[in-house]
Amino acid sequence: MSTLTTVEPATAAAVQRRRVLLASLVGSALEWYDFYLYGTAAALVFNKVIFPSFDATASLFASFGTLAVGYFVRPLGGIIFGRLGDLFGRKRVLVLTLLVMGASTVGMALVPTYEQVGVLAPILLVVLRAVQGLGAGAEYGGAAVLAAEFSEPRKRGLFGTAPSIGVYIGILLASGAFALVTQLPEDQFLAWGWRIPFAASVLVIALALVIRLRLTESPAFEAAQERTETQEVSPVRDVVRHEWKAGLVLFGLQTAQNVVAYLNLTFLAAYLTDTLKMSSSTGPLAVTVGTAVTAVSLPLFGWLTDRVGRKPVALAGTLFSAVFVFPYFWIIDHAHSSLPVTLAVVVSMGIGVGCMFAPQAAYFSELFTARSRFSGLSLYREVAGAVTGGLTPLIAVALVAAAGDRSWGLALFVVAACVVGSAAVALGPETRGRDLAATTVSELRASTGTYR
Repeated sequence: MSTLTTVEPATAAAVQRRRVLLASLVGSALEWYDFYLYGTAAALVFNKVIFPSFDATASLFASFGTLAVGYFVRPLGGIIFGRLGDLFGRKRVLVLTLLVMGASTVGMALVPTYEQVGVLAPILLVVLRAVQGLGAGAEYGGAAVLAAEFSEPRKRGLFGTAPSIGVYIGILLASGAFALVTQLPEDQFLAWGWRIPFAASVLVIALALVIRLRLTESPAFEAAQERTETQEVSPVRDVVRHEWKAGLVLFGLQTAQNVVAYLNLTFLAAYLTDTLKMSSSTGPLAVTVGTAVTAVSLPLFGWLTDRVGRKPVALAGTLFSAVFVFPYFWIIDHAHSSLPVTLAVVVSMGIGVGCMFAPQAAYFSELFTARSRFSGLSLYREVAGAVTGGLTPLIAVALVAAAGDRSWGLALFVVAACVVGSAAVALGPETRGRDLAATTVSELRASTGTYR
């Protein structure tokens, strides 16, 4: 009997941990399937059927402008849903964000063209994009927090890569879907083919919803709630007043990762087709291979953070990306086929982005106290996304145009972002092994490396 009572709770905890990791992976996959679909469509479709213009650059700029809208509202979503997650629990909020985000993406499959309804077409698209951004504003943050809080402390870096892997699985599915539909004749692709990947997201929504409804609440959240049940808690206020230094570390690393990632994921497709006059399938194909490689490299780098710490791996990613960006553009600018482009993307994403992204669920969760973690991670991450993720494609278009369709100005911009990320990580704390049930900043800092 005593054996059963000791084994059964451990078995139940292991089962729940697997469910959490799967839920984090699938939810993040949906978020980034949705977001990458939009980014690819902004580069290849919306500038032609939703934002028509006699000036191709102006149409592309308008199309990427709606891409930025989703990022500008994401901090609001992070504040709203992050606060709810810190007050009422992680599970409920993650079910809600899933439904909000998924419904808006399916709606995009039904948006009429400019030719059909005129200015109503871009208005509908912007509204759906804003709703999508609200839901996505807390999706990765919540998934990362849940994965970190359920993980064993000594394996938190490895297990924490589940939502990050989900991001690249989602991107892989989206880029693969677009790689398939771009094989259609151009008139059919622009007429109806691009809508198929958006409508197909309903399948991922159903799977993620079933998994998340079966989860239990985070043990770290429940422990923190018991310890502070008689105290007044204001997660957003507390994280801005008392944990802003942690927020700056997060913001800096996220800035570098966003710029390098969106250079590959969003801008590259337009640069290859509009500036270098390569096939419209080259970008999605390169990103498909690059995301597949990154999905494999993420757990390797996550495992490494459990051995050497979060900071060394993240810092390696920022420095590598700064050094590699000029060779990256030289390869792409001189490419005569899709192979060199694909190799450049694989190296940039698999090593540079992989090193910056792999530590984040564990690293960012360990930066904040239990009662402000969801709010802090979502708020600072999404503010960085609004500033850099949403604006990077627009800045990239402007810099390339200003340099006479050359890439050197954009490369310098990437270097500057990586310098910001390197400084933030270098000046920030090492967090490996912190107690995620800690409710004060001093308690959190004191627990570093204790593996409680």
